Amino acid sequence: MAAHKNRLASESSPYLLQHAHNPVAWYPWGAEALDLARREDKPILLSIGYAACHWCHVMERESFEDEAIARHMNDLFVNIKVDREERPDLDHIYQLVVQLMGRSGGWPLTVFLTPDQRPFFAGTYFPPKDALGMPGFPKVLDKIADAFRNRRDDVEQQAQEITEAIERAQRAPARAAGVAAPASSDLLRRASRQLLARLDPRHGGIGSRPKFPNTMALDVLLRRGVLESDRVAAEGVELTLDRMRDGGIWDHLRGGFHRYSTDERWLVPHFEKMLYDNALLLRLYADGFRAFKKPIYAETAREIVGYLFAEMRDPEGGFYASQDADSEGREGKFFVWTLEQLRDAVGEDQLAYDMARLVFGISEEGNFEDSGATVLSQHRTLEQAAAVIDDGAGGGPSTHLDRCRDALARARVAMLAARDARPRPARDDKVLASWNGLLIGALADAGRALDEPAWVDAAARAFALLERKLLRGGRVGRYLKDGAPAGANREHGGSGAAVGDVRPGFLDDQAYLGNAALDLYEATSDPRYVDVARAIADAMIAHHWDEAAPGFFFTPDDGDALIARTQDIYDQAAPSAASMAALLCLRLSEIADERYLSPAERQLDVLAPTALENAFGLGQTVCVLDRLTRGAVTVVVVGEAGSASAAELTREAFKVYLPNRAIVLVDPARPESAAAVEVVAEGKPARPDGAVAYACRGRTCSAPVTTAADLKALLA
Repeated sequence: MAAHKNRLASESSPYLLQHAHNPVAWYPWGAEALDLARREDKPILLSIGYAACHWCHVMERESFEDEAIARHMNDLFVNIKVDREERPDLDHIYQLVVQLMGRSGGWPLTVFLTPDQRPFFAGTYFPPKDALGMPGFPKVLDKIADAFRNRRDDVEQQAQEITEAIERAQRAPARAAGVAAPASSDLLRRASRQLLARLDPRHGGIGSRPKFPNTMALDVLLRRGVLESDRVAAEGVELTLDRMRDGGIWDHLRGGFHRYSTDERWLVPHFEKMLYDNALLLRLYADGFRAFKKPIYAETAREIVGYLFAEMRDPEGGFYASQDADSEGREGKFFVWTLEQLRDAVGEDQLAYDMARLVFGISEEGNFEDSGATVLSQHRTLEQAAAVIDDGAGGGPSTHLDRCRDALARARVAMLAARDARPRPARDDKVLASWNGLLIGALADAGRALDEPAWVDAAARAFALLERKLLRGGRVGRYLKDGAPAGANREHGGSGAAVGDVRPGFLDDQAYLGNAALDLYEATSDPRYVDVARAIADAMIAHHWDEAAPGFFFTPDDGDALIARTQDIYDQAAPSAASMAALLCLRLSEIADERYLSPAERQLDVLAPTALENAFGLGQTVCVLDRLTRGAVTVVVVGEAGSASAAELTREAFKVYLPNRAIVLVDPARPESAAAVEVVAEGKPARPDGAVAYACRGRTCSAPVTTAADLKALLA
């Protein structure tokens, strides 16, 4: 028997380190734990979560820190703790077990495995005692251990059936013979009809409670609304963007979005803040500004970036993974307000007090659980609040409104300073390649859309960090911790082969960062980024492509041998890796080399039937299919890099909402600029008196234009 010793203290994952002092004999996933389970023929208790997860913290406090429950776990099981952000391959596989058993997935994920890693029972959070219709965790442990000892044949049969179901569930069904790919004219209409049937017409968003941003679904509706003039789809997106910004899911003091709302009104959030949500919403609000021209959307984008720069940036330029929901052992305590706390923050500034109280809805009774505290929201507009206040200072209505506006600004500054003095939620300081890729692309694109060159610079700096420390031979590692590569396939984690000093990550790392390189190319016109994107795509095809499916596997061919090799075709909180891999190849085929078209087309051909049946689950695939079937518009600017005329034309191209778009620069004095985009560079002469622009779809291009106004008209 192995000694009951917790083995997490030497891990790099902040989530695993949170559990390093539990009395549970936790192991990280790897050969030591798996060999022990086989050797002693003991079932495995696999617990998966992440550092910012509120219910993970609850289960830790209630069960994993309890000496009696820990002894029970240690006696009956080999206990393995996994950070789902570090090992999404394991989470993909074992999250399906709960869903196959007819329940909703989530975290903490609790899965029971045979010694050869096959799952036979799973759940999420279990209370320490029977409660709310759920069995207590000790009772679950006893029943599972008893079944493994005394009904082993039944356990083995269930494990085999679940494993086979996992393999089937993660493969897109083959298209029936003779069924053609959807035409572009029908694709968005069919997808939007499904999504609009689930849209909340009062509060926006998809479904009721809990309510997530679901940015991929909103991207589909925005495309349909703008590109195909569907007023209902456009209004659904606009309503959602407005209500999310007004609600408590938005941080009204610092900026940035919390993970989701526990109610249908976006009022009371689950308070953790995730990098991927804010990256995706940054791009969505920038696109919303392009489409609807509402200044509040540009302001929202700027405040998202302000939050990320202030609280989530690594000293070397990367961005951290998440901020916790909890502080001082309570969810949301850092973010909520009482009237007494408001008074302490603003002091004797009565107008600031009244404006904050009315605008943010701070009340004596509160709106957060039974705490008497208030989650801030846009309870009233500035004008509505000013209308009910008489500050006694005289002057006309506009002067009064100005005083109220200044008072609200003073209140926000004072409240933020007071909040910053509170004990802060923990921060998961992993710099994940995949999520940084999402943000780098969003910063580059939104920075050009909103004329914020510092954002593009920040994107380039973050990319340089990942390129320097995680990119080897075109393969992207999983993450950095304390400035060093860590994560997937570490020495205790399995068979993954290292490339230099970095062990390759997963498909999302490759696909997200490859697309980010192309976003940076468009934002900077530096052709080197196209070369990097091609190197990533080449390695991705070499190590993740499955000719038999055909399609991209989530794990590389030299990664850990698990019970199933999944494909990650469904969007979760972030877009599916398979759809983003197809997008990378498709974008490269449009500007750099047409040989990348084949893997893109073949992956999308496999995904298309499922996407048409389930636009909510495959929203990103719908968007990439739209790009393939509709065709991208490539804006080719020919002129001197850095010249005023070239800058004017590219600036105009970035202002237009045109999601299936590429912007390339060909500088006649720099042959490498044409070589990087050889598919579209040929046959477009320069002019001696300034830059010109062409709008191309496929091989067909417009006549050259020389002014921003002419280009705007052309793109419209």
